Amino acid sequence: MNVLDPFEVAEIRVWPLDVSAIPKEQRRDYLDRAEFTVFQKVIGESKLGAILNEKPPRPSQVIELPKSYARRIIPADIFPHRKHPDIRIARRAATIASLARRISERSVKRGLRTTLLTQAKRLEGLAEARLNDFPEGAEDEDQEQD
Repeated sequence: MNVLDPFEVAEIRVWPLDVSAIPKEQRRDYLDRAEFTVFQKVIGESKLGAILNEKPPRPSQVIELPKSYARRIIPADIFPHRKHPDIRIARRAATIASLARRISERSVKRGLRTTLLTQAKRLEGLAEARLNDFPEGAEDEDQEQD
């Protein structure tokens, strides 16, 4: 659905769940509660109070999660290029355009429109931070020199 540019994913975090002790008929409910717990956790940690999730999980009882593990998935030699703010801004804008096109072509629900808004807010934050890298009154590099 063009919700997320995989190019933007730098790190993943996993919570390994051992469901072997849970009766088979209760596993789906346990996994639903785990998903909802992670959903609430990452929204709480988000600067925007939102995440890129087209369809939120069904509200459920929060559970205690096991220890999580995180790892960067981008090789060290590629990371500096992908992290560059101008590259991120361009790719985020392209993702937003693709998502907006998808929305215009289909009958979509509120979740996808919320995701579009979240992406736009993320783009605004990146663009504002990048603008702050350049002091006011500094010449633009694209202006011709007299």
